[in-house]
Amino acid sequence: MTLPELDDADVRAILDAALSSGGQFADLYVEQRRSRSVGVDDQRVEDLVTGLDRGGGVRVIADGRTAYAFTNVLTREALIDAARTAAAGIDGRDRATIADLRTVQPPYSHPARRDPAELDGPGMADIVRRIDEAARDVDGAVRQVGATYGDTTQDVLLVNSEGHRHTEHRVRTRLAARVVAARDDVVQTGLEAPGAAAGLELLDEHPPDQVGRRAAERAVLMLDSRPAPAEDMTVVLAPGSGGVLFHEACGHGMEADIVAKGASVYQGRRGDKIGSDLISGVDDATIANAWGSFGFDDEGTPAQRTVLFDRGVCTDYMTDRLRADELGLARSGNARRQSYAHLPIPRMTNTYILPGDDDPDEIVRAVRRGLFCDQLGGGQVDPASGDFVFGVAVAWLIEDGELTHPVRGANLVGDGPSILARVDAVGTDFDVREGICGKDGQGVPAGLGNPTVRISRITVGGTGA
Repeated sequence: MTLPELDDADVRAILDAALSSGGQFADLYVEQRRSRSVGVDDQRVEDLVTGLDRGGGVRVIADGRTAYAFTNVLTREALIDAARTAAAGIDGRDRATIADLRTVQPPYSHPARRDPAELDGPGMADIVRRIDEAARDVDGAVRQVGATYGDTTQDVLLVNSEGHRHTEHRVRTRLAARVVAARDDVVQTGLEAPGAAAGLELLDEHPPDQVGRRAAERAVLMLDSRPAPAEDMTVVLAPGSGGVLFHEACGHGMEADIVAKGASVYQGRRGDKIGSDLISGVDDATIANAWGSFGFDDEGTPAQRTVLFDRGVCTDYMTDRLRADELGLARSGNARRQSYAHLPIPRMTNTYILPGDDDPDEIVRAVRRGLFCDQLGGGQVDPASGDFVFGVAVAWLIEDGELTHPVRGANLVGDGPSILARVDAVGTDFDVREGICGKDGQGVPAGLGNPTVRISRITVGGTGA
């Protein structure tokens, strides 16, 4: 699969049309994406889908205003028409000239060691069957198994009026298992969903039968759980489990569009001490083959590692071109878009709390009474206040330094800045999770990561004693 041939004359004609009404900047984003997926539900393989989507979008910026148009016809004429449509939305005063085009190589690459194309339809179906069978072998209480395998191969061309031009080849592969277990009147679910900006080598690191077993073991474990208590207590986040809390409760509030709107609790707080000395966090799109990694962001800024918190001090925001200029900040390489049909906006990539110096086992042993969260569920966050409510999918009660029994139905209630300040231990271990982050109607792959983290006090909602 290759991108359509657009030579310098084609590209200059498209950008010239985009700038024709006084645009000060224009870019052309062309994409081809091949997607494949297969699922199994109730032991039936279904939804074997292969898709190819291709198109291009033209953006024009003038005097702080943006116009955008896209087409799924990748001819010179169709792209010029899209450029003229975008230009019609602009009435600028200082038309830019188009600089000499120069091809730039991505500063980071995340090659797939095994091309997903090696796997045919029957091979894909075999993977989800293996997940299903392994999950059902765990326990007779397993009632339902849903499993998916999916891969995407994306080729991108981006050219802008400042002369930047690059192409990038991106491959992502993911497995997922969701298991329902039931006993008596108790029904519980378990989830396992690894992914990477990589190819079929993901199956070596996360064998399908292992993915199925882990999801089933979580569901079966929770059948023996008790209702979670409702009280303020110490909470320990297992490695990987707390990344979603950092992503939602802190990360979104540090995306520059939210900051620029005055809708973030972190607005104007660069340089302020907000969190514990033990907390350092980054957004890093350069990590080799991590789920949210890439070479260039979706407007041509090189992938970067942005420090968000350094020993508790708020250090930076995540920017795109527009918000970097508006806030007087450097571009951090966080402009991302779901596809050619979407504008780029500031988004997280791989957002991690960095490991500390504490022994993970000792972090738990020092807790007299608390909650050990092994997996968080969905939640709600208000970026303006930092307030959040998160469900806990898998958790244990900690009593006198020991994990005594699993609990269900727990919610974590708090606000991002307060939780960062109450971190009193950070482990030497580390793990990651992968998800699809939704914002403004767009979904993009986002990596989440953390070591064992202890929060001295947080409100836990539950129905037990």
